[in-house]
Amino acid sequence: MQACEIRRNGGPENLVLCERETPRPGAGEVAIAVAYAGINFADILARQGLYPGAPPAPSVVGYEVSGRVSAVGEGVDPAWLDREVLALTNFGGYAQTAVVGVDYLWPLPPGLALDVAAAIPLNYITAAGLLAMGGLAAGDTLLIHNVGGGVGLAALELAQQRGAQVLGTASAGKHALLRERGLAEPIDYRREDFVAAVRQRTGGAGVDLVLDPIGGAHWKRSLAVLRPSGRLGMYGISGASAPGLRGKLGLARLFAQAPWFHPARLIPGNRGVYGINIHAMYEQATLFRRWMAPVLEGVAAGRLQPRVDRVFALAEAGEAHAYIEARRNVGKVLLRVDPPAAAQSPPAAGTAPAAT
Repeated sequence: MQACEIRRNGGPENLVLCERETPRPGAGEVAIAVAYAGINFADILARQGLYPGAPPAPSVVGYEVSGRVSAVGEGVDPAWLDREVLALTNFGGYAQTAVVGVDYLWPLPPGLALDVAAAIPLNYITAAGLLAMGGLAAGDTLLIHNVGGGVGLAALELAQQRGAQVLGTASAGKHALLRERGLAEPIDYRREDFVAAVRQRTGGAGVDLVLDPIGGAHWKRSLAVLRPSGRLGMYGISGASAPGLRGKLGLARLFAQAPWFHPARLIPGNRGVYGINIHAMYEQATLFRRWMAPVLEGVAAGRLQPRVDRVFALAEAGEAHAYIEARRNVGKVLLRVDPPAAAQSPPAAGTAPAAT
């Protein structure tokens, strides 16, 4: 099969299309003929050699896919065969075939396109987990950093469904679309001090919950906008890819700038701090299914509308990574995975092949 592998740690040019042995499903697993694979910042950090738990290079990353079940392993209901599904993968998504446990895939909701389906698993499970762990309730005020990203847009939709008031930071070029998605007053983090902006928009009260994927000193500033009983939810450290901070030394510098989360400060400050990393809790399939159930119900009912920003070919994975690192996307970036040539239908008799 074709796959796009990280040949060595470093820049986007180290993502290379290659041939790999097609994996086969074991007991309790299925093989998926991948149609689309989602790209996440975890993939970028893995490529840079900064993501804990990522397989060593050369490796194939990718946390989520959509496609068709092509084979089932021992103990799996054969009714899954040929069904269109979306799945949460434990790496291995940038390939024509991905193998996952049956507990990590869901049937495609009726009428949902395969590309949109690939934008759901990791982003919406992460967003749902962040809101559940943060105890977001109707009437609460939430601040989402990088609200134009995949997790940010998912959290915006889910928070609005709960009746929360949402503030969010994003570059000015994304504001028009964010307003269309229901964010009344986006904050331009490049031109505004978000701490001052949040205080101004909340009358000095602060917010109940902050979702922050950036890390380092940015977490300190997020703590500063929490009201009493407020919570800070951390789900990434995208600041590690910023110019001047890349590499393990840069990552160490970023963590050195992070706040000191000690009970002696948290208790009198009346604030809570937590983090979430889906890969580090990948065995919690029951929890993922609980978080995913209302998401898929909302998608099927039209209340939730995952947004695909751009689709790249599998061979263009490096370009896709660079596009995300430049903060150009509003929503999900995907890889389109074409089937093996032998699996494609031959042209009808008497017709010429399409021009390329």
